[in-house]
Amino acid sequence: MPRTPEILFVCVHNAGRSQMAAALLQHRAQGNVTVRSAGSDPAETINPAVVAVMSELGIDLSREIPKKLTTDAVEAADVVITMGCGDACPVFPGKRYLDWQLSDPAGQGVAAVREIRDEIDRRVQALLAELVPSS
Repeated sequence: MPRTPEILFVCVHNAGRSQMAAALLQHRAQGNVTVRSAGSDPAETINPAVVAVMSELGIDLSREIPKKLTTDAVEAADVVITMGCGDACPVFPGKRYLDWQLSDPAGQGVAAVREIRDEIDRRVQALLAELVPSS
């Protein structure tokens, strides 16, 4: 049986983009991938607008806590997707890296964050179709 692909989403604060991407992929993959998220400089809490727009989809991020990016997390991942963390993300040979250029939801209202969420969701669905073609 093939190994489950492991995806790591990374942004600076792990309070917005990477949390939304991880939750959306987890939701859509239905156990067909392992998903983690982390930040190079994690915030104290998840962005409230992010929690609000994800709850619109029935995804509860209210109990999530931003996590610090570790070398182990990067080493364990098959695909590392960065979202505006620049050079703070360690690079290892043999890993697949994608850099998703997305607006930062920090300080933005729900309408703007909803647009970012929807763009992340489109990218997550395309990634999932590529990683798990039968899903």
